[in-house]
Amino acid sequence: MKYPTVESWKSQGEYFSFYGKEIFYVKKGAGETILILHGYPYSSFEWSNMVSILSQTHSVVVLDLLGMGFSDKPKEYKYSFEEHCEIVNNLMEHLNIEQAHILSHDLGVSIGQELLAKSHQFSNSFKILSITFMNGGLFMDVYHPRLIQKILSQTPDFIGKFVSRVISKKLTNKSIKALFGPSTQPSDTFLDEQWKVLNFKNGKKITYLIGRLVFDKKKYQYRWISSMQTTTIPMCLINGPFDPNSGKAMSDRYYELIPNPKIYLMEDHIGHWPFLEDLNGVLNAFSDFQSKLKKN
Repeated sequence: MKYPTVESWKSQGEYFSFYGKEIFYVKKGAGETILILHGYPYSSFEWSNMVSILSQTHSVVVLDLLGMGFSDKPKEYKYSFEEHCEIVNNLMEHLNIEQAHILSHDLGVSIGQELLAKSHQFSNSFKILSITFMNGGLFMDVYHPRLIQKILSQTPDFIGKFVSRVISKKLTNKSIKALFGPSTQPSDTFLDEQWKVLNFKNGKKITYLIGRLVFDKKKYQYRWISSMQTTTIPMCLINGPFDPNSGKAMSDRYYELIPNPKIYLMEDHIGHWPFLEDLNGVLNAFSDFQSKLKKN
């Protein structure tokens, strides 16, 4: 399935203001709402084909997280899971959405976990109907960050800032391709479009700031895992096992820690981006999960 251009995707969206910061989002379709939370370092753009299909039967909302995509990218800024959740809640209020299914990936998985924890405190602006996690750092004891992540995000600020500024397109693409399966590599055209989004509003220069959230997750582990173990909100995990960061080991830990776990393990060669590597497989898994919710 061919991807749209960055320009055509941007033309489908709108902005809303969050304390003076402009947040980009796309809303398409009608019916029950699916809220998509994208990952790092990219944006809603990578979900464009998924949105086109899901919006045939649902209302789909996908936003660019602060610091990414077409949203504002403040520099010298402390990004946090709490603020990302506040932005999500403000957007749902802005759109008058009272309930939604959450579909999350990578960094979005952690935001989904925090929203789940907040739901236990009745502090979200909307009701979570279900939550689907996909290839993210749910459990940090089995998460395997790569060297580039550590250099960008676990070193002093001046090193992260320098590396973010000078890292090349070639090296960035090489790092991204290493997360895909060997037979499901992204096209050069797709990577070219992603490079445009990454550099929108000089976003590449602050990737180290967003990346620091990867390692901030450790202090939330008890809160997030406890919420997952006690929630009555239906959950499932869709996992690409070839992912070197959060693949098969993550699904194994999910099976060990989560009561009555619902896991959709993709084929062995599928990596970190299942919805890009096997769109139909992810759609089938998500559809099966949703249909079982309706039966129950």
